[in-house]
Amino acid sequence: MGILTAAYLCPAIATAQVSDPSLTQPYPKQYGKPFKDVPDTKDVTLYQVNTRSFSKDGNFKGVTARLDSIKALGINVVYLMPIYPVGTLKGKNSPYATKDYNAVGSEFGTLDDLRALVDGAHKRKMAVMLDFVANHTSWDNPWIANKGWYVEDDKGNIKYPQNWEDVAQLNFKNNDMRLALIHSMKAWVLKANIDGFRCDYTDGPPIDFWKQAIDTLKNIHTHKLLFLAEGSRGGNFSAGFDYNFGFGFYGNLKNIYRRNKSVKSIDTVNKRDYESAKDGQEMVRYVTNHDVNSSDGTPLDLFGGKKGSMAAFVVIAYMKGIPMVYNGQEIGTPFRLVFPFDGKRIDWTLNNPDITGEYKKILAFRNKSEAVRRGVLTSYSSDDVCVFTKTEGTKKVLVLSNLRNKPVAYTVPPALANTSWSDAFTGSKTKVGDAMNLEPFSYIVLKN
Repeated sequence: MGILTAAYLCPAIATAQVSDPSLTQPYPKQYGKPFKDVPDTKDVTLYQVNTRSFSKDGNFKGVTARLDSIKALGINVVYLMPIYPVGTLKGKNSPYATKDYNAVGSEFGTLDDLRALVDGAHKRKMAVMLDFVANHTSWDNPWIANKGWYVEDDKGNIKYPQNWEDVAQLNFKNNDMRLALIHSMKAWVLKANIDGFRCDYTDGPPIDFWKQAIDTLKNIHTHKLLFLAEGSRGGNFSAGFDYNFGFGFYGNLKNIYRRNKSVKSIDTVNKRDYESAKDGQEMVRYVTNHDVNSSDGTPLDLFGGKKGSMAAFVVIAYMKGIPMVYNGQEIGTPFRLVFPFDGKRIDWTLNNPDITGEYKKILAFRNKSEAVRRGVLTSYSSDDVCVFTKTEGTKKVLVLSNLRNKPVAYTVPPALANTSWSDAFTGSKTKVGDAMNLEPFSYIVLKN
């Protein structure tokens, strides 16, 4: 596949000294056949795998064994949290403290185990993304010998980012370091046949780095790749990311539930999140992920139990953006998976078929509804009820979700009053009058 040279990425730095041995090595050969069924950016239904917490043994084999269940949920893209060896020097056992960007962490298995997972996902028509941590490394990453690759203070000491003392801040003014990161990303596409990246703390590295990386990776013409920024700045879209991360949407939704904030505030978040997005670029939204599950609580804790969390998820799945499910959410896991995720594991024998069935039902309708996935959004929300239509051509979907733990009388606006619909899940015919009474944490999904 050739060698990634400085000239290939940036002619002006063709003479820069290469300090990472991997840059002088040919790329690995393409493993397997590139996956041809990577979904369109608007059609993705995403599933986050925290490999340590996912199974009893906390490895790739445990994930591979449950691919049928993930697929049955309605998922078409799986993203794996960092798969790399974890540093120990000054460490907290964080999977986001990368010791070697080019290796598989032995706790998770081998490269062959990762390939088997990816092959199994592809066989089931699911794409696979890897989590990539570009902003910092562990203190025992071999790169640390290249001090110019890291940000230093005025005394020459390598600095750490934010308050994360277990990791060392990379220096994005150093072109060799940038090339080494990109080299590693491209190598994973080839040697593991993966389909994209979720990029951790995207708002840390400069936008021009991400544009450089994404432009390079998109030149792998045999692969269609997806790029998710774990960030919120609008410039991530201009750098080429397909998705920004729904921090603001999650926080706002939590305030609706816990502080009685007006549901109409969602419209403001939607406008802000999409200001810099172009056609096909979306937000990834969620009611839980590995960070907030550990720090804040489960969806059951935060969003009113089973009923309340499903009312929230309907909004996540249907209103605007791409829904993400965090492993264990779909069975109503009643406890947190706490950082660094080496304690409690998900108990897949937990018997909550009502919760699992409801997630399947909601995602199945999303997956078959062009209006939900691609339609134009019109909001009719009140202070208590999230109400909107999605319209694509002649197809229209109407969603009403009561985000309060109390009965709410919703006054139907003239544009929706006295209209005929079918229930999206049962097909039964119904009419919408001038007012609707919604039970606590209930939702209604109708289609024309």
